[in-house]
Amino acid sequence: MVKHLLISAGLLLLSACASSGQTAYARLGGMPALYAVTDNFITLIEHEPRILKYFKGVDIAEFRRHFAIQLCMETGGPCEYTGRTMQDAHAMMNITEADFNLTVELLIKAGEQAGLATSEINYLLMKLATMRKDMLYK
Repeated sequence: MVKHLLISAGLLLLSACASSGQTAYARLGGMPALYAVTDNFITLIEHEPRILKYFKGVDIAEFRRHFAIQLCMETGGPCEYTGRTMQDAHAMMNITEADFNLTVELLIKAGEQAGLATSEINYLLMKLATMRKDMLYK
């Protein structure tokens, strides 16, 4: 019974979002909001040594630009991501499940700090979750 209620509530939420006619990109606040999430995410990573180790040698300005553009594209914005595939970008990094989960926690916190609603943070996570398999150590 509870499972059916949760599914129904989720479907209602999705239909309400779809019926507003706005893309997630517009609901989030466009590029200013996506850059706020990205900048918060980078700051959180800088203070988390378990994740920071994966960014050794990474051009942070390039990461910032690519991450924000990817968020834009994933949320229906006018951007086109032209960076490396997630599999290529994360190859040889040996990212563990625990570190991946910690990174997701940092992304949630980054969204909260940017003032995003929980439903919008969940939407971002849903869109990015499809890339999980390409990031984890195999």
